[in-house]
Amino acid sequence: MSGGPGFTLREAKPRDAEAVLALVRGLAAYEKLEHEVTASAQDYYGALATRRIQGLIAEIDGEAVGICLWYETFSTFAGRAGIWVEDVFIVPERRRHGIGLAFFRALAKRAVEGGHAWMEWNVLDWNEPAIAFYRRIGAVGRTEWTDQRLSGDALKALAG
Repeated sequence: MSGGPGFTLREAKPRDAEAVLALVRGLAAYEKLEHEVTASAQDYYGALATRRIQGLIAEIDGEAVGICLWYETFSTFAGRAGIWVEDVFIVPERRRHGIGLAFFRALAKRAVEGGHAWMEWNVLDWNEPAIAFYRRIGAVGRTEWTDQRLSGDALKALAG
């Protein structure tokens, strides 16, 4: 599909579910959030098969070394769709070779070609290397919005 010197990017397929899970676990370990990973390879198989989530995998010599996962969102104010970048992760020993930039360029191209108005994502406030990279590619932080989440027992209680 595309890539750069020494690596290729390709579409993530349902058959990549094990590799996706391994890379997500790598991201969770980096973020010190391993305890939050409850997904299984079967979950990723289903999500990729139904296109609830889409992805790119970076490979070096046939080995998956990076992942970029996203899905479409919609703004009622703008009346247009956007792309929510759920995860981007490159194994530490393969960083600084242009894989992250290639992921974001490929996704930006899809966004523009697909008529999407934006790309958005979260970053942990302590992840200075990622934040610096995002600033270099032109991303700006949003300060007026605070993420909210309802899950677990609170979600069940509200559902009745």
